[in-house]
Amino acid sequence: MGLARRNVEEIRPYVPGKPVEEVRRELGLSGTIIKLASNENPLGASPLAVKAMRKALKSNNFYPEDGAYYLTRALAQKHGVGEDQILIANGSVEVMYYITTAFANPGESVAMNDQAFILYRIVTKVADARRIAPPLKNYTHDLSALCLAVEPDTKVVFIANPNNPTGTMNTQQEADEFMAGVPPNVIVVWDEAYREYIDRPDYPDTMKYLREGRNIIILRTFSKIYGLAGLRVGYAIAKPEIIAALRKVRVPFNVNTMGQVGCLAALDDAEHIRRSKEVNAEGREFLYKVLSKMGLFYVPSVANFVYLDVGRDSLPVFQAMQREGVIIRPIKEYDFPNSFRVSVGTPRQNRKLIRALKKVLKG
Repeated sequence: MGLARRNVEEIRPYVPGKPVEEVRRELGLSGTIIKLASNENPLGASPLAVKAMRKALKSNNFYPEDGAYYLTRALAQKHGVGEDQILIANGSVEVMYYITTAFANPGESVAMNDQAFILYRIVTKVADARRIAPPLKNYTHDLSALCLAVEPDTKVVFIANPNNPTGTMNTQQEADEFMAGVPPNVIVVWDEAYREYIDRPDYPDTMKYLREGRNIIILRTFSKIYGLAGLRVGYAIAKPEIIAALRKVRVPFNVNTMGQVGCLAALDDAEHIRRSKEVNAEGREFLYKVLSKMGLFYVPSVANFVYLDVGRDSLPVFQAMQREGVIIRPIKEYDFPNSFRVSVGTPRQNRKLIRALKKVLKG
């Protein structure tokens, strides 16, 4: 028997992709290597954020402002809520840990669709809670099945909208029907990490549930469209009493100074957001067109990545793609043994991806 708690021993850890330079070293590669594995913004960071962080570098001998006061105030104004309804964290995934820690007792249940974002199952295990996970339907959250799966002891429901790793979206009507059916005492987490990429009019307005006084938590991040994944800043929006509980389990000084300063500046960078959405939309359409011609199965996405099934074991394909200087993400841990989550890159990166994929699949 190991030293760790039983539930910790049972966790299958989250496995991130390797850094570009490590892939270069391991495989002895030269030339350009592109990483399309982690849904990062290929245009890079918001220029306004970079400028603000450069100015703040000299203050890094001081601890960061513990409550992220200025960023909290800006986000409260942006979303039309009180400052006591915002919690900022070291990425939205940190909030997920806080949620199960604060609300799920050992043995109680936490619900999610299977093959949703893998961190949901990890934070459930960390809390020693019990996972309920009905399957996806057409690669999308099956909110009807999820609602029916809720049990009397269910404390939290996680919904990724759009879903990672499939890129699919639930509509306003589906969300409304779910919220009408789920017990009001259950905390529903709407994980909206890719929200800023979406223009569809039927995307759910989850803020209305908050205005109605429902027990929901909305998660957002600066890691995606803002291009600030390296800063690790995300946040939650919820009722004051929910945020108060999350703050009790929050790690002190969890958001660094550069993160606070950079993200505050990025909020005003409308041009960077516009250009990022434009490049992403054009890139997705390019990939759809070429993948269709190649006869490969993909799932149309509303996010900045595409689910791709190559019809064979993904591991050899992954390894061969790396030798071609292209890093994409196999998703075997989601029980998709033949599939990849492929980030949408710049036009040049997308063309390199397709050239490599054609070569690898042909060989």
